[in-house]
Amino acid sequence: MKIISATSEIPSMTKEEAEKFLESKLNLQLATIDEQGNPNIQPVWFYYNKDEEKLWINTSKSAKKTRNIRMRPTIYFSIDDENPPVRGVKGRGIATIIEDPKIVVPLGDRISLKYLGTLDHPIAKMISEDSKKGEVVLIEIGPKFFSTWDYGKMQF
Repeated sequence: MKIISATSEIPSMTKEEAEKFLESKLNLQLATIDEQGNPNIQPVWFYYNKDEEKLWINTSKSAKKTRNIRMRPTIYFSIDDENPPVRGVKGRGIATIIEDPKIVVPLGDRISLKYLGTLDHPIAKMISEDSKKGEVVLIEIGPKFFSTWDYGKMQF
């Protein structure tokens, strides 16, 4: 994965630091463009697979972000921690919608486990059941790059 600095004034993360950061339970802010050309930004849970260098989110098959991606698959995203030391990862990528429950269910469960810690939680059960019915899709994001920043590396 190509790692670039978000700005020349702020130190960036290494690939390993960015991958570790993406294990956090922070939300990913997903930016899509709607049919009128307007931006639509949604906070979503995500899972990053460092071996495949892919980000995955799950969402309703009928969600606005799903419709937007069907029209325009280029997306932008940002994951940032506002707590000191402020740091984050953002980028641009191509999103692919996956509808096969054999793929959607296990990856959706992985996302639920990351954020909820169990598949016994009512939200995890709802997502899994809706995925099995074909009502939930997986959005796979292939990032073109990660632009990173880490104020914890600043020398004051």
